[in-house]
Amino acid sequence: MCGMSQQRPDRSTIKKPAARPDASMSLLTNVMDHSLDDGYAEVAARKSAAGVRGLPRTLRAKLGLAAGLVLAAVVVTVGAAQARVSAPTLAKEHEELVHRIQKGTGEADEQQERVDALRDSVDAMQREALRRHGGDKAELLALLAGSTQVTGPGVKLVVDDAKEAASSGGGPRESSGFTDTGRVRDRDMQRVVNGLWGAGAEAISVNGQRLTSLSAIRAAGDAILVDNKPLVPPYTVLAVGDGQRLSTAFQDSADGRYLHVLQENYGVRTRISAESEVKLPPAPSLIVRTAQPQAGAAKADGADTGKGTS
Repeated sequence: MCGMSQQRPDRSTIKKPAARPDASMSLLTNVMDHSLDDGYAEVAARKSAAGVRGLPRTLRAKLGLAAGLVLAAVVVTVGAAQARVSAPTLAKEHEELVHRIQKGTGEADEQQERVDALRDSVDAMQREALRRHGGDKAELLALLAGSTQVTGPGVKLVVDDAKEAASSGGGPRESSGFTDTGRVRDRDMQRVVNGLWGAGAEAISVNGQRLTSLSAIRAAGDAILVDNKPLVPPYTVLAVGDGQRLSTAFQDSADGRYLHVLQENYGVRTRISAESEVKLPPAPSLIVRTAQPQAGAAKADGADTGKGTS
């Protein structure tokens, strides 16, 4: 046997195809290759065998898009036409509304002028009635009724909310009369006014509102009303009386100590000073519906024998 090199025979006579790169994603490949369900495919095949053929997808899409654009154009055109037609009507309605507002404002101003004129007339008649029936006591009666302006020594008390007062209440003030919010309430002003009356004040006004026997201090939300007129802080209280004595008597009273507690514990700001002269405006017209003067109540010497007063 000669030492001849032998070539290794090729055992495979059939070439195997190369493996697909997506062989590991057979599920996704099957979905992509057979995206149409078998049932739909069968129905499409039957329609094709029967000679029923639809339009190409691209043509159908173009026709649908064209139809949508035409519909949109029609809607826009109709809307523009309606707006053009209704524009003069809207402008006319707006003009009429403005005219009605201006007319109503003018009528309200005229009514207010009439009210002011009638109030002045009533005040004049009240003063004349006081002069006629009160004789030499007319000025005193006007002073006691608050229907005339008064000037004299007194005190000036300024009460204001705390610097960081909140707008909503709560806390112990709801029941005990104090506040966690630092806001001045109507009951605070009531105690201040009553304390000044008790200390000897002869006339009092709050933010220019003269107080009388018929005056009321109430609240509407966070606003304080004096005779139904809202006031805004700071609240300036003017009282006619012996200035220094009135100031001392008020601060030593229970109501003065109450105001001091508000200042110390809740930040309510107060400032009181004796003034050499304060001016208080007259009160609005007083309407007495029940009280009647008692006939023959005054004797010749001026003593009052009756118990009724006006």
